[in-house]
Amino acid sequence: MDFLRPASWEEALAAKAEHPTAVPIAGGTDVMVEINFDHRRPEYLLDLNRIGDLYEWEVGEDSVRLGASVPYTSIMDALRAELPGLALASHTVASPQIRNRGGVGGNLGTASPAGDAHPALLAAGAEVEAESVRGTRRIPIDEFYTGVKRNALAPDELIRAVHIKKADGPQQYSKVGTRNAMVIAVCAFGIALHPETRTVRTGIGSAAPTPVRAAAAEEFLAAALEEGGFWDNGKIITPSVAKQFAELCSAACNPIDDVRGTASYRRHAVGVMARRTLTWTWESYRGTRRATEGAA
Repeated sequence: MDFLRPASWEEALAAKAEHPTAVPIAGGTDVMVEINFDHRRPEYLLDLNRIGDLYEWEVGEDSVRLGASVPYTSIMDALRAELPGLALASHTVASPQIRNRGGVGGNLGTASPAGDAHPALLAAGAEVEAESVRGTRRIPIDEFYTGVKRNALAPDELIRAVHIKKADGPQQYSKVGTRNAMVIAVCAFGIALHPETRTVRTGIGSAAPTPVRAAAAEEFLAAALEEGGFWDNGKIITPSVAKQFAELCSAACNPIDDVRGTASYRRHAVGVMARRTLTWTWESYRGTRRATEGAA
């Protein structure tokens, strides 16, 4: 196994163009596990640790440009207001040591359906900034996951950053694991309310071959909120609406039985998380709305 160690982003792109099978490594929290267990033996490792741009982020007027290697700890500490769903997901990642090393770019590159960041990125409507010596493009998160541990990157492309819209409403994240820490998700669920567009987005992890959205549940809930005037009147969502939303989220799953959980358990757990996170986000929305009306 050869170790490529570029000193700049341009050198990294050139190395990836010359060696398309090279596996990028930054935090290494996924790659090294696969290598240590001999599940993967790449011909080349492409070390990105010396490229400072990947550890930087920029908060714009409407969105955050998050470098691929920004550690989860920084997201939790510095971007909680702008990216609350991703910050909550970051809290569930492994241990403090791994949160200090791992970043969203690694989750995206590995594209494991159990990656903790994926549900939050789907719910927020992120875009992946991919670059090669041929140029740069932005891939909508809905188009990024193409199969089990497969993504839409071309062989010569690297992930440089992720563009995530700043939260315009409450976001939540929930994860089920076999213990409280240092655990791969049995299943996970993210939700984001978007009051400006009166829409809802979701993300489901570890309950299908790829991270997925519950599109039918989103459409149902958006219609129910609009028809009931909930966005304007701020009333509590009726139990029947919450129940139907949860059932539609469960139906969006296509899970498997494995050592961490059964398919039926995963479907059930996603429904429970969907109902709970909907309740939490809606209560947060109602609280913000009351505070705004009080200030007026």
